[in-house]
Order: sequence, then C-alpha cells, then structure tokens
Amino acid sequence: MADHEAQPAPLALKASLTSGSDTWHSTGAPGVVRPFLLADGPHGVRRQGEGGDALGIGTSVPATCFPPAVALGSTWDTALVRRVGEALGREAAALEVDVLLGPGMNIKRSPLGGRNFEYLSEDPHLTARLAAAYVEGVQSTGTGACVKHFAVNNQETDRMRVSAEVDQRALREVYLRPFEHVVRTARPAVVMSAYNSINGVPASENPWLLTNLLREEWGFDGVVVSDWGAVNDRIAALRAGLDLEMPPTGTDAEIVAAVERGELEESALDAVAARLRALEARIGPARPRATEDELAGIRRDNAALAREAAARAAVLLTNDGVLPLDRSSLDGVAIIGELARTPRFQGGGSSRVVPTEVSSALDALTRRLGADVVRFAPGYTTDGVADEALVLAAVEAARDARVAVVFLGLPEHAESEGFDRTTIELPADQVNLLERVAAVAPRVVVVLSNGGVVSVAGWQHHANAILEGWLLGQGGGDATADLLLGDRTPSGRLAETIPLSLADHPSYLTFPGDGGVSVYGESVFVGYRHFDTLDRPVAFPFGHGLTYTRFEYADLRLAEVTENAWEVTFSVTNTGDRDGQEVAQLYVGPVEERPTRPRSELRGFAKVDLRPGETTTVTLPLTDADLRTWDVRGQRWALAAGDYTIRVGASSRDVRLETTVHSEGDRVLTPLTAQSTIAEWRADPAGREVLAALLGQTALGSAKSVAPELVRMFLSIPLDKLRSFGLGVTGETVARLVAEARAGQEQLFTTGVYRRP
Repeated sequence: MADHEAQPAPLALKASLTSGSDTWHSTGAPGVVRPFLLADGPHGVRRQGEGGDALGIGTSVPATCFPPAVALGSTWDTALVRRVGEALGREAAALEVDVLLGPGMNIKRSPLGGRNFEYLSEDPHLTARLAAAYVEGVQSTGTGACVKHFAVNNQETDRMRVSAEVDQRALREVYLRPFEHVVRTARPAVVMSAYNSINGVPASENPWLLTNLLREEWGFDGVVVSDWGAVNDRIAALRAGLDLEMPPTGTDAEIVAAVERGELEESALDAVAARLRALEARIGPARPRATEDELAGIRRDNAALAREAAARAAVLLTNDGVLPLDRSSLDGVAIIGELARTPRFQGGGSSRVVPTEVSSALDALTRRLGADVVRFAPGYTTDGVADEALVLAAVEAARDARVAVVFLGLPEHAESEGFDRTTIELPADQVNLLERVAAVAPRVVVVLSNGGVVSVAGWQHHANAILEGWLLGQGGGDATADLLLGDRTPSGRLAETIPLSLADHPSYLTFPGDGGVSVYGESVFVGYRHFDTLDRPVAFPFGHGLTYTRFEYADLRLAEVTENAWEVTFSVTNTGDRDGQEVAQLYVGPVEERPTRPRSELRGFAKVDLRPGETTTVTLPLTDADLRTWDVRGQRWALAAGDYTIRVGASSRDVRLETTVHSEGDRVLTPLTAQSTIAEWRADPAGREVLAALLGQTALGSAKSVAPELVRMFLSIPLDKLRSFGLGVTGETVARLVAEARAGQEQLFTTGVYRRP
C-alpha cells in the first residue's frame, strides 16, 4: 500500500475501480485494494455460483431462508432481528461474501407495492430501529451490510425511470428518516442507490442525496453502490457521489476521457479509491470458504433461529377462543388449502434464496397430531383456476372435522419484484372455498400466506380465528404448527395497516402514477397517519396483534430529564394464564384544532416477555427529535411550542394510557426579513416590539376598531407589501425595521433564552 501511495495509479486503473469486474465482484488492483464479493439478501445469502446472473435466473448456493422483512417487521423485536442479522453475517462469511445486500428499508407507501415483502413497515420509526438492529447484527460478524434502496423506492411500476415527486416534509419525516437513523447509529458499510428519480433527479446521480445529505449532513463514510443497472450517466453519478457501478457496463473508458477533457475531476476517482480502501480496512482480508462441516453447523443453528423468528412474526388478527387447538379433544382436523402442502415462504425476484430445507404446515401438523387425525384437501390450485371437484372434496373433509384450518394466500405469480399488484383481494376461488367450508365446518381457522397486505373485510366473518402468516421463510410450516397448537404464543404485531378496502388507502388515487411520475399526494399522512388522523375505520390498525393471554397497563409517569426530553414510564402486567409477549407502543402527537401533522406517530416500543401474573416496568425515552417537524422555509428540524399528547397502548388505536406534556419549543428565532409576514413579525419577540412602534405611526394604529376578517388578512401580508397600501411605509422604512429587528434578536441571543437557527 505504501509503494502504491508513492507511485500514483494510472488514470485507467483508477477509473476501473469505479465499476465491478463482473456481476457480483468489485474491481480490485494489486497494491491498491482487493475485490469484494457482494451477494443479494436481505433474508438469506443468495450467493451466485460461477456464471451467476444479475436477474437471479440461475441457481444460487443453498442457504438458510429466514423470514423476509414483511415478517421480521411484524416481530417488533430488535433483539431477535439483531440475532437474525448475526446469523446472516456468519453464513455470508462462510460463503466468502464480503457485503450482504440488505436490509431493504423503504417505506410501504401503498399495500400494492410489489416489493413490500422486502420492506419492514409503513412507519419510519419501526423501520429505523429494526433495520439498525439488522445492520449491527450483520456487521458484528465482519460482513458488511448494504442498506437499500436509497431513497424513496416505493413501487415497481416503471421502477427504473419513474420520478417520485414528494414534498420536503414527507421526504425528511417519512422516507429519509429511517436511513438517517441507521447511517448515524449503525454505520452501515455500504448504501445502495435506488433506480428511481426523486423530484426529477435520478437517485444514482443526485448530488444533494449522495453528497450533501448522506455524506456531509449525516456523516456517512462508507461506499455508495448503485442498484444493479441503475446508472444512466456514469460521469454524473461520480460527480454526485456514487462510488461503484454494478454490474459493469464496460464504459470505464468514458471516465478516463471525461477526466482528460476536464469534465470530471480526477479527485473524484481518488475519493472512490480511498473509500474502497477504507472498506477493506473495515471488513478485513478476503475470507476463506468454510468447510462443509462448518457450513452444516451454521445452517443447523440458523434453521432453528429461522423457525423461532417465523413463530414470532405471525400476527393473530382475530380469535374467539378456538386457538390454540385443544389436542386432547381433537379427533378430526381438516387441513384445507394447497398452501398448507406447498408453502409460499419468500417473494420473487433478486432476493429469492435456495433454502437448505423447507417445512410445510401440513407435514408439521400431521407429524404432531397423527395421520389418523388430519384430513387434507387442497381445495384449490395456485393458478387461480376454479376446480369444483377440489372444492367438493374440501367441503366433505370439513364436514366431519371438529375444526377446519384453511390456508389461503397469494400465489407466487401474484407478487414479485418487477411489478406492483393491482388489487389487495384474495383469489376469488379461495374466497369461494372458504365460504363453502364455513357453511359445514363447526369451527374455522384461516391461516394467511402473503407478502403484501390482503383485504379481510369481505370474508373474515366466516372465520373463528385469523392468523396472518405473511411469508415465514423455510421454517414457517413448523412455526405455524407451533402457534396453532399452543406450543408458542403469537406475539407478532402489524407493521402496516390493513384497510377495509384499497380505495380507503391514502395512496389510492396517486399510486403508481403515470407518465413517468408518481405524485406522493398524501405527503406525511402515510398509512396509519392518515387513518388515525381522520379517524377513518380500518379492518385492523397499525400495531394490532392478539395473543393467548391478556395484558394490562398502569401507572403512566413522565419525568423530565433535560429540556424537551422525558422518560415515559408505565407498567405492563400479564393478567392471563399463559406466558406471553406484549409489544407496548408509545405514540406522540400535537394538540391542535386542525391537523397540520399526523394526530399521533410511533415514537417508541418495547417487547416484553411475561409469565402469568408478572408485572414489568417499561421506560421509553422521548426527546425533542420525537416532537420535531421539518421546517421547509428554514431548511431545518423545528420544534414548535405547545402541548403534545402522549399515548401508550397495544396498537395505534388500542390506547391504554394517555397524558399531555408541554414544550416551550426550541426557541429558535428565524431572522426576520422584508418578506416575513406581519404574523411572523408579531410572533417574534424582537419583531413584535419594532412592529408595534411602526403601527402606532400609521392609520392602523389610530383606528378604533378593525373588522376581524381584515385583521386576518392583514396578518398574512409580508412587511414589504405595506409600501403598497398608502400607510406611509417606504422601502427605507422597511430596511430600517429589518435592521432594528435583527439587532433586537442579537440581544436576545445573548440572554441564552433564544437560539440561532
């Protein structure tokens, strides 16, 4: 390395480092930096063999298939997600992988998003905490993690060209917030830029995104890699802050020519080389492939963890007491649905893993209940073609059973990377099957398998219990049996709202857009923020999930730690007769007559494990960052003075405890200008005094009464516009007032009561 530093590398060599050497390797140069092997995640190590392709058509090396992000998000369990990250990191290292391409951490803007199964939640706080735990777990093993897709990658329709048109508040408060938290706290080795544009600028060629925000504001010191095939203009991408184009397009000569023509600074290439060397220093030398015995041991441990994670991810939506199934009285159980025998355990596209093993719910239940108890009928085919003979056989199986467990869900062709869904309804033949089974079966349990939200409103009355199983990875079959039979208690919670209908969703009218543009018209009112602010009915709210026991909340207390920072403390008691896990959730929102921001937003959560009768005390931090909004005019995070409601409960709508806290705000004085409104001048302590002196010298000051509507109109006028209304205000007057107000603000800053922006 020292020899290389003494003899600078030729320009062509520097240029070669900015793209891969093949589909999955970066380019190395002896004495400069080694090549890195990157592999798809996020829920398994998709290590392609020799000749592997970027589209994932070829077969990859078998690896543990953990529950995808749609399921991990529903665990609300940072400790568990960190363990999954560690397991993935160890398996990646055993397969010589340097950087695992995960986690996917984009917001689920619409339930139709084709890649929603790869993403964690519709909420930025939950996404941020779980993604940070994942990154910390992966990187604790020496494997680099790559967070993706940066940023605002929320649809698959026209994904390589579409421009996400989103306002600054929504960008900062919803779509960028998870990335900021993970970058600042977990320090991922790599960030992947997205295919889409943001407000007209491609993410891979966006200097504000990749340099101003990511590196300068957030302090990211790692490598930025493109999504595979995302770069349109390599020179613009390098200028913007992209380090590595993947896979290579064979256009390195264009980089050399651009430097020679003076269109690109050579220092940009030097910066790339330096960041790649820093990555090598961070993750170490190339790792040898593990022996088959070592791999077998890793996979054995990982398989057990995959099953545990799957059991903790499923969400019990409804239950009238039919679950858990009472094995002592079960002399006949009808298992109905092809998905019980042929499970869907992951989504399609680049994240598809070749699993080391797969369990089906049918096999697991038959093994544990006995072949003489279980009666199976597929009921439908996964191609969506109705088959009356299959339905009749399923009805007969259900007729003589004490309970029918009906497995419903989306077939593989219905959701995948590369396209968005057009409906959230289950296949019609499956709904018909459920109706006919429910007509003869004494009790019905529905188990769902889907990567994106499905509507339940039209059929949930047919079920005595509904278990939302999502996509549960290779251990999902055994995990489902664990939950149905009561060997484990359900502990998953919804990481996204289930609407009554697609038309109720805030993104309905603008997703996925057209003409190459997708307008984010709902702004910050994404998911539950919309439903809860407007108090609109939903099928199941954000954070919802039942267990086989009950929990009570009590003793809500707030203790101020520092200015605009509190500790929120309360107790949770298991009042049932079974062990169980509760997810206590903290929501915060402003007290205001007309909503200018969401009524409540998740700002903390804790998953607690309690025995019957056991009580625990939960303490969650609440800081000024949890109360702030993005001030577009001031281009900063701002905290408004006022009252804020603190809600604690078991979902965004199941509020058990509530109180209010007052904040004096951040007491930041924004410099007053000639274009500041009269209302803004009056709200500022220095401006108010200066303005009062001015108004006392005008006709307004001598007026005995002014109509209220005229006052409101007057308050909205910028100060400079007073020159136009015959009040004797001149340009010189305005300039003097601005100078006096600025001087008054400076005096206030010295007191320490007020702060500069």
